[in-house]
Amino acid sequence: MATDASLIKADTNKQNSPQKEDCDETSIDPADAPRTVREYLDTRDDAAFEAASEVQPKFASHSDPAGLWAAARTGPAFISHSDNYLIDAGHGIIADLEATRSTRQAEIGSTKAMLDRVKATFDLYPEQLIANTTYGTGPRLGWLVERQIAPHNPVFDKAGRSDGTWSRSDFERDAENDLYIFPEGHALKQFRLNYSGPNRGPTGKGAARYCALKDVRQACPSKAKCCPDTAARKITREKHEDARSGRPRHYQDPPVRHLKEAQKKVEILFARLKRILALGRLRLRGPCGANDECRLATTAQNRRNLAKIFPASQQRRKA
Repeated sequence: MATDASLIKADTNKQNSPQKEDCDETSIDPADAPRTVREYLDTRDDAAFEAASEVQPKFASHSDPAGLWAAARTGPAFISHSDNYLIDAGHGIIADLEATRSTRQAEIGSTKAMLDRVKATFDLYPEQLIANTTYGTGPRLGWLVERQIAPHNPVFDKAGRSDGTWSRSDFERDAENDLYIFPEGHALKQFRLNYSGPNRGPTGKGAARYCALKDVRQACPSKAKCCPDTAARKITREKHEDARSGRPRHYQDPPVRHLKEAQKKVEILFARLKRILALGRLRLRGPCGANDECRLATTAQNRRNLAKIFPASQQRRKA
C-alpha cells in the first residue's frame, strides 16, 4: 500500500479571517454557533484536527474554523483541509481516506487510523507501506515496525550538519554497551550515575542523551571538527532510533527502487481529483463536510478505476 496527502482549498475567504490571537473562543456559545463552528469545537480534542499540533495557525476563519492556513510547494498560502489517501499500490484503488487538518502531525496520525479501519473492514494488512519524507518520523517508523509493516520512505532527519563538523553518523554505535564512540576513540555515555527511573537522566523526557567528559573533549586534537562552540559533544537518541537508522539504506536498495513509481500513483489520483473531478476547492464546510465531500469524490474515482480493471461483458447485438 501507499499513502500521501494533498491540500484542498476550503470554502472560505482570507479577508474574513482574523488573526488567531484576536479570536476569543471561550466566549462562543455552542447552542447559538453555526454548524461548522460546533463541529470545530467538537473536534478540538481529535488527533486529526486541533489536537494534532500545539502550533497556533496564523489566521482563523469564521465560516470554517477547522481549516488551516497552509501553503503548498508551488503557490501561495491559503486556508485548506488535507485529503489523505491509503491506496493499493498494485492497482491504484483507494482503500481508505480521511480528511484532516493540514499539518504533518495530523497527516501522520491519519495513516494509523486508515490502516486500522482497513484491517477491521476488509481484513487487509499491508506488508509494505510506501510514503514520502513527511512520514519518515521516528515514532511512525517505530509504530510500523512493531506491527511488522516494512516502511519504504526516506527518513525525516535533521541530525546532519552542513558546517563541516562531525554529524551523528560519524560516531560508531555500540549497542551492547549502550554508548557511542567518536573517531578519536573516546566514549560518549548516556549515564555516569545510577538513576532510579527509566525516564530519568539528562533529558528527563525519555530520550537518551550521550555526552563525553569535559576534560576529555578539551584535550582532544579534533575538537574543532567535533564541538568547536561547546565544551563537550552531546548526541541525542530517540526511542525509535533503531527503526530510523535502517531506512536510508533500505530505501536505496535496487530491489525497492520501483516503489518510487508506486508513490506516483497516489499523486496521479490527487491530480485527477482536482482536474477531472474539479475538487480543487471544497463546497462543504466543517470537518464533517470536508470528510463527506472527499469520500464522495473517492467513490467516483474508485468506480472509474474498477471499471477499467473489471470491464463489463460485451453482448452481441441481434441481427
